[in-house]
Amino acid sequence: MTAKNPTPPARALPEQTDRNTGQGLASWLDQRLPLISFMRAEYIDFRLPRNLNWLWNFGAILSVVLVLMLATGVFLAMNYTPTSTGAFASVEAIDRQLAGGWLLRAMHMTGANLFLAALYIHLFRGLYYGSYKNPREILWLTGLLLLLMIMATAFAGYILPWGQMSYWGADVITRAVGAVPFLGASLEHVLTGSDHLGDIFLHRFFVLHFVMAFLVVGVVGLHVLALHISGSNNPLGIEPKSRADTLPFHPYYTTKDLVGLLVFAMIFAALMFFWPGLLTEPDNYLPADPLHTPAEIQPEWYFLPFYGLLQSVPSKSGGLFAAAASLLVLFALPWLDRSPVRSMRFRPLCRAGVLGVAVAFAALALAGKHHAEGGWLVVGRLAALYYFGYFLVLLPLVSRREKTRPLPASITAAQGEPS
Repeated sequence: MTAKNPTPPARALPEQTDRNTGQGLASWLDQRLPLISFMRAEYIDFRLPRNLNWLWNFGAILSVVLVLMLATGVFLAMNYTPTSTGAFASVEAIDRQLAGGWLLRAMHMTGANLFLAALYIHLFRGLYYGSYKNPREILWLTGLLLLLMIMATAFAGYILPWGQMSYWGADVITRAVGAVPFLGASLEHVLTGSDHLGDIFLHRFFVLHFVMAFLVVGVVGLHVLALHISGSNNPLGIEPKSRADTLPFHPYYTTKDLVGLLVFAMIFAALMFFWPGLLTEPDNYLPADPLHTPAEIQPEWYFLPFYGLLQSVPSKSGGLFAAAASLLVLFALPWLDRSPVRSMRFRPLCRAGVLGVAVAFAALALAGKHHAEGGWLVVGRLAALYYFGYFLVLLPLVSRREKTRPLPASITAAQGEPS
């Protein structure tokens, strides 16, 4: 008796085969290198307080702009010549001869300006809502380290075009560093590499600008890691009490961040295409001339508050110390502010005080823009006194004595919903 041939198994449809193979490969890879599960846990299922406002969009904005700056910077570096005789000409060649070069450079310059603007807003949000308090001290400190690194990167990038403002801005800073007691001469020589601003100086700052940009990415990774360990703060400054107080990152905050990025992209494009003169100095479109000093020497707008401090103090070394101290004092903030309440919404005195800090910061920028002359010298000195007085005197004293408003029981309770 002849055995019947077994029925051959049904062949899977092509779409089923592809899908099953993909799932199997993803599962196999994730068991050995759990990137997929990590991304799901940290960027899809990761829960955030449900009451985050638009100020929390700037973290995503800063991340996207950083990627844009790195991408455009790499292509610009391929066509840049870091010598005193070739730097300006190479920048002009990028603008006028390289296909799409003008667009790359415009994106890089606009990105630098808006990156610093978003960073200052991001920093003020942390000040206002008390994001520097326990358990987020490391998050705050890594953020401040990023601020210092980005400012150094931005200053090095400002010098690279080697136009008039680039050259004379570098001259002002190196002379200020040279005025530091005891170490000034050595520090100035480390910066310049010779007795004048030339090839060595420009090459060192080109390397600094390029290397620091990638070091920033590493510190951003630490900053994000600290955020995911301690959790995000929120406008109320209270920790989530239950799952109802939180929402998953996706789709709620991915959608919100996307809307914020679209608005930011429109502002970015408007400044880049229609008002580029707001972000550039006309004198920097002239080649550097050590024999001709511009009528007005001033840095980019994001350095103006520190330039105002530099000029408001009688001595160069004292001004440099004040400018450095204005940033270093922020590192001590988690220990200067001893109040158990985080958000300034519930701290009337400190709320007025921190808003005054923002006003003082803007006043120092205006004083720097007007070279701290005449009445602006008085404005700059009063703003400097208030800035340091708030952090070193007012905040430590008030944080122990002020009468705060009562905190809500939970985030959901503050929104009028059942917990």
